[in-house]
Amino acid sequence: MPPDFPPRRPGECLPEAPAASPPRRTGECPPDRMPGRATGWATDRAISRATGRPTGRPLGRRLFGTGAAGLALAAPFGLLACAPAAAQRGAIPDFADLSERVLPAVVNIAVTSEQVAQLPPELRGTPFEQYFRNRFRNRPQQVQGAGSGFVIDPAGFIVTNNHVVGNASRVVVSLQNGTEYPATVVGSDDLTDLALLRIEPRGPLTAVAWGSSSALRIGQWVLAAGNPFGLGGTVTSGIVSARGREIGAGPFDDFIQTDAAINPGNSGGPLFNMAGEVVGISTAIYSPSGASAGIGFATPSDLARGVIDQLKRDRRVERGWLGVSVQDLAPEPGSGGQRGVLIAGVERNGPAARSGLRKDDVVVAVNGAAVETSRALVRNVAAVPPGQTVRLGVLREGRVQDVTVTVGRRPVPGQPAN
Repeated sequence: MPPDFPPRRPGECLPEAPAASPPRRTGECPPDRMPGRATGWATDRAISRATGRPTGRPLGRRLFGTGAAGLALAAPFGLLACAPAAAQRGAIPDFADLSERVLPAVVNIAVTSEQVAQLPPELRGTPFEQYFRNRFRNRPQQVQGAGSGFVIDPAGFIVTNNHVVGNASRVVVSLQNGTEYPATVVGSDDLTDLALLRIEPRGPLTAVAWGSSSALRIGQWVLAAGNPFGLGGTVTSGIVSARGREIGAGPFDDFIQTDAAINPGNSGGPLFNMAGEVVGISTAIYSPSGASAGIGFATPSDLARGVIDQLKRDRRVERGWLGVSVQDLAPEPGSGGQRGVLIAGVERNGPAARSGLRKDDVVVAVNGAAVETSRALVRNVAAVPPGQTVRLGVLREGRVQDVTVTVGRRPVPGQPAN
């Protein structure tokens, strides 16, 4: 079961959660930031990644993005005495050689964006409100932030999170040796919170290779690398705690959960297997404080690789779309356990309507493969290039029949669908 908090687009902060402490996103909820300088995460307000503006809400238990806007200490650190650990059957692996091999491909990302000053909530309704509005009206202010990334092509292609570079007016990439390069955003994808950058290096860069996230097993060791709190060149180790996590980020939720420490600034950084292959991209954390609580989430490489390949080739991601609203169908008593996806609505003149799909149809298969959840249906159709056909097994009036649909292009905000 996914945590009990409302779905949102990647890059958005969750609302205040109940006492049950739902997750926080580490796909960047930027910290409070003052104009012209980076500030910390552990502050008294959250900033929406979508707007970059203070929400006016105190930090509670929320899912946070892991892009950082610098380093700030909100409270003194205390030292706790730990009980001796139980003897382990196997030795903890030595990560030194692995770290030395992969760190040259891990980069720090500094971003600058311009935002118009917003009226602080505490000034509303006070004598200072009009003064503030007159003085700062339409005056842009620079906001700085930081994140992580990794080189996937020696020619200078770099992967990171979309929330790290979204709306940035300037992006600078720093290599491990301290060399800095201006970067351009080749393309980005909101639904998976991924972005591809390009720099023009003076020579070939050290690059890392993709690994198979589907080959990961719960309990396997992994290494996270990145730029936590703007410190750069940092590695942490842990295990794969779970796979296929849904955290309410959207229809493509399929996160790897790990207890490797992931903090603000780690967003966009790689998660390595012990072979030094990228099996995930650090994106979110579940934390009551905004810092690592041992529950981090990474976008799996099997999903990220296809998105990044499209961005590199086409500068955008196109996904298949049916033009229906759907919901899971729970099997009713006496139905023989029939599962499927109920079509709750059909968009007029959409691909499904043109193919004869109807409201209250139940989709039970896609191209002959059983489908039992709305999430699975959306993913399967999204993988079909627009303009190609998909064969749906549809339960209608007690009988399963095949319906062939020519898939449309999934709408992008601000663009018409087809």
